[in-house]
Amino acid sequence: MGSSETEFSKKQRDAAESRMRGSNQAGLRAHNKRAVLSLIRRNGRLAKAEIARRTGLSPQTASVIMRALEAEELVLRDQPQRGRVGQPSIPMRLNPDGAYSLGLKIGRRSVDLVLMDFTGRIRGHERIPYPFPRVREVLDFVAVAEPKLRALLPGKLDRRITGLGVALPYELWSWADEVGAPAGVMEDWRGLDIQAALAVATDLPVNVANDATAACAAENVFGSGRSADFVYFFVGAFVGGGIVMNGDLVSGRLGNAGAIGSMPVPREEGGAAQLINFASLHLLEKAYEAEGGDGLALWRGKVPWDSFGHLLDRWLDKAAYGLAHAIVSAASVYDFEGAVIDGRFPSTVRQQLVERTEAALQRINRQGVSPVTVRPGTIGADAREIGSASLPFFAHYLLDHRVFLTEPD
Repeated sequence: MGSSETEFSKKQRDAAESRMRGSNQAGLRAHNKRAVLSLIRRNGRLAKAEIARRTGLSPQTASVIMRALEAEELVLRDQPQRGRVGQPSIPMRLNPDGAYSLGLKIGRRSVDLVLMDFTGRIRGHERIPYPFPRVREVLDFVAVAEPKLRALLPGKLDRRITGLGVALPYELWSWADEVGAPAGVMEDWRGLDIQAALAVATDLPVNVANDATAACAAENVFGSGRSADFVYFFVGAFVGGGIVMNGDLVSGRLGNAGAIGSMPVPREEGGAAQLINFASLHLLEKAYEAEGGDGLALWRGKVPWDSFGHLLDRWLDKAAYGLAHAIVSAASVYDFEGAVIDGRFPSTVRQQLVERTEAALQRINRQGVSPVTVRPGTIGADAREIGSASLPFFAHYLLDHRVFLTEPD
């Protein structure tokens, strides 16, 4: 009897180990495919031999992976390139139509939904401004905007929509006073499972991230800057940001790393306040309203930025002062190579803000702090939308960054 039980146990163990080997092999193949796609995405186009060299895969394994990716229509062959000897190499590039995603940015003054292709290009954009976000209004917007964006894809390409990424501020309900919402109106956001609600509304897998963190991810993944260590600021209704170390966007122990808007900044008249009280567009909106303007027009895009005149000039100085102090504080903790500033404004305003921030840095005592280069972001006003739309791609096709949440089991 004992011998029989021992033999049975051995068979169970062998079967379990066999399944584990199969599982590990399948997991390794999936990881290698993600690594190859990520490498091609970062470099634009690469030949199989170069892919094998950079990933450490054998040429045979790299060829098998590339054939599989071609069969799935995720990559395309580019024009052959002749070298000095041997057969011409054939670079591979991502197929823009290989996969699509939807990105939803829920902001304090507007909600946006974009359709993005596999190369990071926005194919469609729907948007509505509002005085403050209401749950019902956002869900109704998605119900109308999603079919419009799907209709932009010819034939059956809408079946290649991988999922919906969502970017929204941390604890959205807690900003009711700042955006002027009536008491209790934004309480619906508290306790709402936005991931589940949107999964039902769209019948798509849903991934969620903080809005400013998503913008930082977009700069890190799709931006043209090549810095591997930078602190990032996105100036929207309220300023936020993120941090990138060794090429990875760091989310932190509780997912709240890069809470840039909460950084303390000294007031010139004494005391201190948070960065959001210096570098948020909410301040420009309120100043415009105080002079009789329609503050919400700032978010509707119907007011030329040069029409803000002295108000914009004053806001730029105040924002630059706050950003400069925040940069020094960040650089005192970690020796970032650069500080990247982007936001929901034209590139000309962004450049002015960068230049004034650089000037403000020179007026701060930075003894013992490594030099930091201030540069403009390369994505622009759509950074949060692009960051949100990239979440499904990282969940399904690309190597995961720590900030991106994978699909729930």
